[in-house]
Amino acid sequence: MSRFSRPLLLLALATLVCTGAGAADPMPSEVMAAMRESGVPLKSFGFYARPVERAERGDRTDDTQAVKPLASLNAEQTFLLASTTKVVTSLAALDLLGPTHLWPLRAHATGPVVNGQLRGDLVIAGNRHPITADEMRLWFKQMRAEGLQSISGQLVLQGVLLLPEGSTEDGEDLAAATSEPTGAGPRSDAARAYNEGSMVLSIEPGPGDRAKIVLTPKPQDVVIVNDVQMGGPCDAWARWANPGDNFGPKPHLWVRGRWDASCPKEYVAYVRPLPGMARASSVVLPALGVASAPLSVSSVGRAVATLWAETGGGLRGRVIETGHRPDDTPTPTAKAAWRSEFSIPLSQVVREINKTSDNDAARSLLLSLSADGVPPGQARQDAKNRIHEWLRGQGLVDGDIRVDLGSGQSREERGRPRAMVQLLCNAWRTKGAQAFVDSLPIAGVDGTLVHRMRDGLAKGQAFLKTGTLSDTRALAGYVRGRSGTVYAVTAIVNHPDAARARPALDAFISWVVKHG
Repeated sequence: MSRFSRPLLLLALATLVCTGAGAADPMPSEVMAAMRESGVPLKSFGFYARPVERAERGDRTDDTQAVKPLASLNAEQTFLLASTTKVVTSLAALDLLGPTHLWPLRAHATGPVVNGQLRGDLVIAGNRHPITADEMRLWFKQMRAEGLQSISGQLVLQGVLLLPEGSTEDGEDLAAATSEPTGAGPRSDAARAYNEGSMVLSIEPGPGDRAKIVLTPKPQDVVIVNDVQMGGPCDAWARWANPGDNFGPKPHLWVRGRWDASCPKEYVAYVRPLPGMARASSVVLPALGVASAPLSVSSVGRAVATLWAETGGGLRGRVIETGHRPDDTPTPTAKAAWRSEFSIPLSQVVREINKTSDNDAARSLLLSLSADGVPPGQARQDAKNRIHEWLRGQGLVDGDIRVDLGSGQSREERGRPRAMVQLLCNAWRTKGAQAFVDSLPIAGVDGTLVHRMRDGLAKGQAFLKTGTLSDTRALAGYVRGRSGTVYAVTAIVNHPDAARARPALDAFISWVVKHG
């Protein structure tokens, strides 16, 4: 593969073995020390590492013995997977649909188009996948070529996540402050905040014993409980306090973790307001005078209106944002035959999902695995059934891995470290292997690992999906050892103090690089 020293075409000639029964060596002393230093019980950790291919002898592959795991701890124990569930969703989609499968974003007219003028509304369904301003500009130019010049009605944005120009892939995969934790991915969450005016929680080094925390915009009567102590890894998370936390009658946002003086300022969570809190959920913009729109109006509406005008489109009505459910917006009539589609390759979608831990896109990707014609209310169950059968086809047994939403947000999404590694081994020589490896964050380089393992052996040698919930830290992917051998690895900890155990996971990855 392009990320490793040997081309994918040559690696595909090797026979993969992921079900060998050989016993692993005891866990290395440096990893054991890091686990004990965390204060988290050893039973809360799960580790597994195995070469992705059999050893080659001369000009042939040695098929006589099973591959021995490099390291293993609690490999058959079931753990919360958090966002490493996206590994399963991505691999299933790449295998079942193929990396060249097109992920469609659709638009339709609610009235006829006569001489280039739409006598009705134009509804753009974004499918909850972030689209860049350049991509939207290309789509609008495509619409011009397809015969649409102006709109007499409204321009309706249904579930559109527009990524502002100049955004970068940066940040950490931290849980958002919701009852159903959500990983924060820079592209998806920047787009979401850009669209919805979400509250953004930032953390940076503070002058005292606590980090500096800012929630923007801050709702009335919300108390921020700063429990982020200075010293330790750049790791923090937030959640709304429960009644049992005894913080008082006002809403309390509880922020916990540790932040070192060397840690950069980071936007670690995009916080969903509690029910009843005022927030902008819908936007109505005048088509003209966009530049003078009030600041409280979502930026996406202004940006889309500007892009539409830049590409030569006329608009008499307004730009309106809605949710992403089909019943939120007008539907096409029999006379409104005009439609447009802008497609993004699945390989690009998977890259966005994994590099930035995009929960919305992962959930939509799971739904895309449901059969055509399945009623919307049954689509998720149908997709789950299909993934279940796919997992069995991968040689796994019931209970090895469970997928619910496809994103890691559900606490039903659990798996065994050995089973996760088995999937990764199976995937190594499939048609979607290149797209999958290219989608994984690279230690110390990009995605959700850009600020991790920057100063150690693992920098540039580990390609790993991260996973984070308030009680979970996880890594799953591939590591290239110093010998050139590539290993499939999974490292997970489930414990209320999981954040304290993150250095132990990083130590395991570094050990695999050094001794693999």
